[in-house]
Amino acid sequence: MMRTDGSAVFHRFLDLPYPNVERGEGVWLTTIDGRRILDACSGGAMVACLGHGVGELAAAAAEQAEKISYFYNHLFTSEPQERLADRLLGLTPEMARVRFVSGGSEANETALQLARLYHVERGETDRWRVISPAQAYHGSSMGTLALNGRPAVQEPYTPYLASHLHLPPSTWRFDPTGEDALAELDRLLERHGNEIAAFFCEPVSAAALPAYSPPEAFWRGLAERRKQHGFLVCFDEVVTGIGRVGTWLAAHQLPIEPDIVAVGKGLGAGYAPLGAVLVRAEVYDAIDAGSREFDLGHTWDGAPLSSAVGLAALDLIEERHLVDRVRERGPGLRNGLAEALAGSAIVREVRGRGFLLGVELVDPRDGTSFLPVELDAAAIVDDTAFEHGLLVTSTHPQADGFAGDQVLLAPAYTSTDAELAEMIERFAAATTDVERRVGDALAGSPS
Repeated sequence: MMRTDGSAVFHRFLDLPYPNVERGEGVWLTTIDGRRILDACSGGAMVACLGHGVGELAAAAAEQAEKISYFYNHLFTSEPQERLADRLLGLTPEMARVRFVSGGSEANETALQLARLYHVERGETDRWRVISPAQAYHGSSMGTLALNGRPAVQEPYTPYLASHLHLPPSTWRFDPTGEDALAELDRLLERHGNEIAAFFCEPVSAAALPAYSPPEAFWRGLAERRKQHGFLVCFDEVVTGIGRVGTWLAAHQLPIEPDIVAVGKGLGAGYAPLGAVLVRAEVYDAIDAGSREFDLGHTWDGAPLSSAVGLAALDLIEERHLVDRVRERGPGLRNGLAEALAGSAIVREVRGRGFLLGVELVDPRDGTSFLPVELDAAAIVDDTAFEHGLLVTSTHPQADGFAGDQVLLAPAYTSTDAELAEMIERFAAATTDVERRVGDALAGSPS
């Protein structure tokens, strides 16, 4: 373990001892002291969708680097960038153009800027505001941080953030039909309709509410209101895009077509920082017929090296039919996880869409309440799973009042059936230990 007081790195958590990973192979990580960790979360941030140590991706990066790795795409383009754009549009034929970026926060920031620019180009300069689900996470830039409705995440940066509008989630706890969310959306549109530029959301949530998606009635209602009020629908598919939920986009499973989509993580598969923003023809056409420029960007946008890696990642996903595998194997994976956790008093719900799984924890004393905030059950889960040689990612959002402790699993698409079964087995064993530790902690606290 590397302690932060012995490191020159400005780590994210100053009290956390960091395991030092030396190498990875497939779904296994190996630390410098030889410990093997089963990676059930694609590197911890749902990125390494093809696993670790993939020679084809390393070779693609090396080959492109020997030709040219970087130039500023404000001045030039390249064959890898052009070919990657063509490939993405071939997989998402409803889209018209692609803008490349370096990752998810940049992709969502770019989508936000495009939503504003679209309305300005059409002379609707009052449209700037966004409506979005409160229990969400879209990135750490100031623009994307403002898109969630979670003060505990936004503080102490709220003085810098735009005042967007938010809906509570349509979960079993608050709004299982989606009707309350649509009613609140109507109230916001009635009051702020002329200001609304976009509805911005994850079609299937990731870190903030793993594998959750609103009921179909909500999506149909959103489509009707878009047509009536003229705002855009922007999908954050940074996690779900590029096959994570069993289709190239999660949007392809819903009764609504977004106007702008941000993708990331799986596009570079952990071998290059890469994201993209896809837009429908009407969005591009508004700019094409107007100012004819969208000049904001980032240093590594569309660089030849990252574009070449993205092409190689798509090659492997298609050649190995991995999107089909995720779609076909996903329901069994979710059911297997639910069966393994069926006897746990702290597990209320197991959600799943493809290879994106979410486990919702509750207070075992009543089976519905949030666990106490001060307990930080999410940290207990991560630590206990690690003791079992398993990497998962948990979140602890109770302070904002929309959701309790959640656990996310997002294995690589290349995981074998035996590896998936071992992930479930280790997580179930870890959950048993977590339940005991939580029970001991609650026994010593007021009921």
